[in-house]
Amino acid sequence: MIRGKTTRAGWLFGLLAMFLINGAASGIEHQKSDDLNVFFAKRQVTIAVTDSGLGGLSIMAEAAVRLKEAKIFENVRLVFSNALFSNESGYNSLKTRAEKIAVFNSVLDRIEKNYRPDLILIGCNTLSVLYQDAPFSKKTKIPVAGIVDAGVGLFLRALETNPDASLILFGTETTIGEGEHKRKLMESGIPEKRIIAQACPELAGYIENGYQSDETGLLIASYVDEALAKLADPKAPVCAGLVCTHYGYSLRLWNKAFVGRGRKPLDILNPNSQMLDFMFEPEYKNRVKKTVISVRVVSMVEITADKRKSLGGWLEKVSPEVAAALANYELRPDLFKWQEYIKK
Repeated sequence: MIRGKTTRAGWLFGLLAMFLINGAASGIEHQKSDDLNVFFAKRQVTIAVTDSGLGGLSIMAEAAVRLKEAKIFENVRLVFSNALFSNESGYNSLKTRAEKIAVFNSVLDRIEKNYRPDLILIGCNTLSVLYQDAPFSKKTKIPVAGIVDAGVGLFLRALETNPDASLILFGTETTIGEGEHKRKLMESGIPEKRIIAQACPELAGYIENGYQSDETGLLIASYVDEALAKLADPKAPVCAGLVCTHYGYSLRLWNKAFVGRGRKPLDILNPNSQMLDFMFEPEYKNRVKKTVISVRVVSMVEITADKRKSLGGWLEKVSPEVAAALANYELRPDLFKWQEYIKK
């Protein structure tokens, strides 16, 4: 147990939040509370972050900043393990759900073997949805947190606060096709007609190459056009929900796209920060005098100079350590197995 405090409201809320993030119904298998107690009782921890691309680096950058401020651990080793297996194709290009799960399961097995993490953060909506069916989820004792329910909670609060508003969910083909966010919002009482789902093929790749480029802006604008055309009431207030971690890099372009169409949204909702909140309950904070952070970025595919320059500029403003790790990333072609899981 953490400092013997198992009855305080903050501790209970922290566990509840983690269970919501890791609950089987949300697409993430929750871990036993004892596993979380072990994590928070440590003074030195390794936290692995994974994503099917580089969107999760924004989550790791914020984690680096917040962990130094919170002073929970003496030393934190942050490791970003890129789950992308090919720069020519990604999870959305795989033919079956089973193939996606098999490849991601291989990623998780290697993360456990290579880094022995104390916590895994799945900074990817697509992979968070798939995790519940990965064999790794049934056997691991490592606490695993995904991003789906962090987003669902954020979107639900916005819709309850604005009962006349509709929500447009922007995500990858797999995330939108799985429909997990929409399903959970409907289970929470939100009528289906208030939820618009918009897939955004290729957008993550455009953002990686130039998160504020004209090309990225044009693509975002085209998806905003498609989504607005689906609204039953074209004058109804809208909130935009970003269900791909990459999309948060381009918040300015999302806002520009809506405003340019005379539809300034009530809010552009980016859940990247919310998935970290469970780590920062008051009773965990200020346990040590200083937290030392080390950062690694590891990828089996090349991260081009254009991508490193584009995202590095964004990351530098948040966490210079993460920006430096991206600039000096480790190329590991044997990082995990994948070809054997894909049918020709």
